[in-house]
Amino acid sequence: MLDAIRWDSDLIRRYDLAGPRYTSYPTAVQFHSQVGTFDLFHALRDSRKALRPLSLYVHVPFCANICYYCACNKVITKDRGRALPYLQRLEQEIQLIACHLDPAQKVEQLHFGGGTPTFLSHDELRQLMAHLRKHFNLLDDDSGDYGIEIDPREADWSTMGLLRELGFNRVSIGLQDLDPAVQRAVNRLQSLEETRAVIDAARTLQFRSINIDLIYGLPKQTPENFARTVEEVISLQPDRLSVFNYAHLPERFMPQRRINGNELPAPAQKLEMLERTIEQLTAAGYRYIGMDHFALPDDELAIAQEEETLQRNFQGYTTHGHCDLIGLGVSAISQIGDLYCQNSSDLNEYQNTLAAAQLATSRGLLCNADDRLRRAVIQQLICNFSLEFAEIEQQFNIDFQGYFGALWPQLQGMASDGLIELDRERIEVKPAGRLLVRSVCMVFDAYLEQQNRQRFSRVI
Repeated sequence: MLDAIRWDSDLIRRYDLAGPRYTSYPTAVQFHSQVGTFDLFHALRDSRKALRPLSLYVHVPFCANICYYCACNKVITKDRGRALPYLQRLEQEIQLIACHLDPAQKVEQLHFGGGTPTFLSHDELRQLMAHLRKHFNLLDDDSGDYGIEIDPREADWSTMGLLRELGFNRVSIGLQDLDPAVQRAVNRLQSLEETRAVIDAARTLQFRSINIDLIYGLPKQTPENFARTVEEVISLQPDRLSVFNYAHLPERFMPQRRINGNELPAPAQKLEMLERTIEQLTAAGYRYIGMDHFALPDDELAIAQEEETLQRNFQGYTTHGHCDLIGLGVSAISQIGDLYCQNSSDLNEYQNTLAAAQLATSRGLLCNADDRLRRAVIQQLICNFSLEFAEIEQQFNIDFQGYFGALWPQLQGMASDGLIELDRERIEVKPAGRLLVRSVCMVFDAYLEQQNRQRFSRVI
């Protein structure tokens, strides 16, 4: 079965390394400033000619309150008026991008992330969606996957009703932990009742899918109190769950400097939290999709993985990897064909560039032949836990073992350790290795040895 996981403490200790999450390959660490708007226009033209379907990501960076664990690109402010100049520039960007695409290109997937998208007023959300509909071919029959990230402290029944009216049919809810002591330690006080009210509204209004985010490894967490959080979350019956490992990197993320490092759980406690969480979710009928993600068996991600059509991009696991991904807003990343490009991560620079009628593309990367090959290998492993060499050989006209001959001793070592099964035809990630699939992918990463591993979180 695809969802089978076997906990192997020795294997975890050996392979729990720091490394990329592979929402892309090459990863964003490889982006450089030589990629700019000319490359973006060229990629958009190719997308238009091929009439490829689209996935839109819209970044809303504002939050009213700071969460100390957060590593997102955000602006903390109580001043709701700060959204207005941003939205003016965002609408300008939408217009500039859309004129290089064909109205026949359907938007199969839409996601609002942040920050806190519901920081925007109801009128602002209406206006932004109207602008998107004016310039992009958004589906109006509820067949698209249109999702938004929700902070239950910033949403009520009327907000949920508005979102459904605007065409959203998926919600992702940040919860992290329900223990009040943990919540105080990370400055995110959020009651179970607030969360339940938003979920009840989503179900009543017939949102198609509900995801809940949890984080293990936060200050004051213990295996016992986190297990209680997981138990309460299971009772809410979300369709999907993301259970993230907290990576404490205060040298990179300023808000994390407010966390008392002495209150963080020990590595052994973190492992126990994850092991117990897997046991609880498995007993409740959830399947392990991979990379911290769990889903009910009838969820689209679980079905796609069963059918070996699951994909992965900057929006995580997806059934829309065949779409060109257009990122809109400060720091947003696009993936259009073989081009990755990212907007400026500085809010003022983003707004000023667009004020001058220029796109805010600041860096990116154009994949070469080797990148495309390794991207396909990593995609197969991270989505399906298996890799058929013949498929890659046929697609890229190579001899797999010959091309990756230098990696063979490393793969054989993983096979000897029980992480994978390896023969002349395929790699199969074994049940004991599925939690460590990032470590298998890292073998095929041509850039990893040049990188500072401290930039990445650990596998577990």
